[in-house]
Amino acid sequence: MSEGSAAGGFAALLRELKERSGLSYGVLGKRLHMSTSTLHRYCNGDAVPVDYAPVERLARLCKATPEELVELHRRWVLADVMRGSGKKGGPPVQVGSGGRAPRLRRRTVVLAGVAVAVLLGAVALAVGLPSGGEGQAGEPPGVPVGAAGVSGRASTGVSASPSPSASVSPSAPSVASDAPPASLSPASPSPTATADGGGAVADAGPPLTVNVRPYTWENPCSQHYLIDREPADVGPPPVEQDAPAWVGAYQAVSAGEQLVRLTVQGTGADTVVIDGLQVRVVGRDTPLAWNDYVMGVGCGGNVPVRPFSVALDGARPQVVAAAGQRDFPLKVSESDPEVFEITADASAYDVSWYLELSWSSGDRTGTLLVDDDGRPFRTSGGNGRPGYQFPLGGEEWVDAVDGSEGDGEGP
Repeated sequence: MSEGSAAGGFAALLRELKERSGLSYGVLGKRLHMSTSTLHRYCNGDAVPVDYAPVERLARLCKATPEELVELHRRWVLADVMRGSGKKGGPPVQVGSGGRAPRLRRRTVVLAGVAVAVLLGAVALAVGLPSGGEGQAGEPPGVPVGAAGVSGRASTGVSASPSPSASVSPSAPSVASDAPPASLSPASPSPTATADGGGAVADAGPPLTVNVRPYTWENPCSQHYLIDREPADVGPPPVEQDAPAWVGAYQAVSAGEQLVRLTVQGTGADTVVIDGLQVRVVGRDTPLAWNDYVMGVGCGGNVPVRPFSVALDGARPQVVAAAGQRDFPLKVSESDPEVFEITADASAYDVSWYLELSWSSGDRTGTLLVDDDGRPFRTSGGNGRPGYQFPLGGEEWVDAVDGSEGDGEGP
């Protein structure tokens, strides 16, 4: 299949959905917080979106059926492959003038793309799988979230500290795909071995801390949660800093994507090299058939470009640096921390996952397990789920499409 035919097939379905909705490009752009010219390029086949998230929002606004959402995702994947963009690989491009990259105090590392060949199979499989949520509950799979060689666990507090053992919760996905051996237990800060396996620094802990914020928002309008409750039983959306308590109270699951913020800092005078981040999937099931609640309306702004990408729907999700983005290894110290914002994307599955951060400092090496305070992160596809929003100044949740502010403009 040529690039033109792939992009054309994707654009044709977008146009069909747009025309059937009866909404103009201006109205759609306003509701999606996207420029009219960008929508024109997508629907005419002149451009293919880097991310699927804005495509899904457009399709849902046009009231696409679940089958159409799956087909649209399939066509986007094909068009994205044929485009042959720089995010599919290749060496990272140096940023800045004179061949030197500027020093960044805040580095946004966002993981959100597509593992193409595997994902096509995943989407096809999702069509034949049951879409109901009754099978999500059940006995825990008993899969621990530790991993061989882990020398510590990141903390949701100010610094890394030991955490109690935790397994996947009863409502978590029941199919483990990349789980560590059951004999391993979750790691906590422990003696760190030297490069040659000696014990010269047996009493030293990891020379760095990782503070984890698992419920960070790009903006309220971009954040969706799936909840197994009707709107009348769900309280108003929280502000971002109160999101962890709100998520816990309603047992909410991030829908479509989850933004995790890591603040990595050295604990001493020595520089610590962050060698990489690895994604580990411990559970995978059909997407949750729950209601979709968006955290805000009328935010404005455009969808940002993702400098790094990983797809949780892939069989072996991997971090891939886009052209122009500095890749690992990266350095941190006590006086020079780094902030990483990691967006994990899921469309065809309900996925439980965690991260492993590998580091080195002098002749010491180790790995920190990064999770949600002893539990895996959890992200589920939300295609075709009933959507609700809480209007500004409103008193209750309303339908996400019918409750959108319109300007009366025709198609």
